[in-house]
Amino acid sequence: MLRVKPFQGLRPADDLAPLVACVPYDVVDAKEAAALTEGNSKSLMHVDRAEIDLPAGTDPYSDAVYQKARENFLALQQTGTLVREPEPCIYLYQQRMGAHVQTGIALTCHIEDYERDIIKKHEKTRRDKEDDRTRLIGTISANTGPVFLTYRDTAELDALVAEALKGKPLFDFTAPDGIGHTVWRIPGGKAFVKAFGQVPFSYVADGHHRTASAVRVGRERREANPAHTGEEPYNWFLCVLFPASQLRILPYNRCVHDLNGQTPEAFLEAVKAAGFTLTENAGDTPEQPGQVRMYLGGKWYGLGWTPQADANPVERLDVSVLQDRLLSPILGVDDPRTSKRIDFIGGIRGTSELEARVNDGRGAVAFSMYPTTVDQLIDIADASQIMPPKSTWFEPKLRSGLFIHTF
Repeated sequence: MLRVKPFQGLRPADDLAPLVACVPYDVVDAKEAAALTEGNSKSLMHVDRAEIDLPAGTDPYSDAVYQKARENFLALQQTGTLVREPEPCIYLYQQRMGAHVQTGIALTCHIEDYERDIIKKHEKTRRDKEDDRTRLIGTISANTGPVFLTYRDTAELDALVAEALKGKPLFDFTAPDGIGHTVWRIPGGKAFVKAFGQVPFSYVADGHHRTASAVRVGRERREANPAHTGEEPYNWFLCVLFPASQLRILPYNRCVHDLNGQTPEAFLEAVKAAGFTLTENAGDTPEQPGQVRMYLGGKWYGLGWTPQADANPVERLDVSVLQDRLLSPILGVDDPRTSKRIDFIGGIRGTSELEARVNDGRGAVAFSMYPTTVDQLIDIADASQIMPPKSTWFEPKLRSGLFIHTF
């Protein structure tokens, strides 16, 4: 069963949460990160993306970046921007995006549960990104960004959350992007720990690199500690767990830079020859699974196909069909994890972003996807299979800095 634990971590001083909280490090580039933090020295982005405080062009993986992150992290504590909780706590973290509301439980999970597949994953990680977060976590001895986990709903946890929501929030603010964030502090949280002891599995929804990196740091600390017991804080990492029924997945769209040496006409013929049906002027958004929209030459096309009867859960995914039948054999994008010819665009940016990229020449063809479902994610993880990269885009994203686990 899943092991969870409260933690005595850092959090923003009561009135500073809106200034400290920042978007995840990996949804913005350095230029965007710098713009978001302009005039705000309290943002945790100065820790998560410390290159924004160094000269332009600094290698984001250089020694100077990690040392600057440590310097900035210590400064946030020394100035009282981040304060230490007086006792171990868990938190409820509610987000509001338009009509959508989701409430998660923030606590720490054990690295061994990830290794034993009690915390299940559905993606592979890239070594360079994993190395980066491993080094940052190890340098500052902290998990600044929580891992987004989900679990199958349970009545006991639902009841505990509903009762706790009646209390006074610790933080309650609306970010500049219009997303609301409310946090409740629950000292001890024993009832929640007990209830999670009846949950057999959880699933990484978003944050595979943060999870793998936290586990690596925990292992490194174990090997360096001859008196290791298994209860040290480095054995645990920061998570927010949401019931599966509350999650919202947006599509993860694709844009390919070129047509692999083909003319548009030849490319369209190759698509038809590969067994796809093509419909002109089909609109920019798929209406159901088994459909993709393709933008080429200023026009949207509908792509359809006959499902493969004996396909496994991964092969049935729209992103898999597109990759296996079109991107790889026709456009030559053999490994989307490493190819520099394809970009992945989160659905939050809308299909207008796809049109803009193709229209201004940054891409030759773009694909608008129907979102993967939570049930598909769980089924694939339960089958110990791996989704293609960039299959899911969760919104709203968890803010970093509202609670920080240190070790």
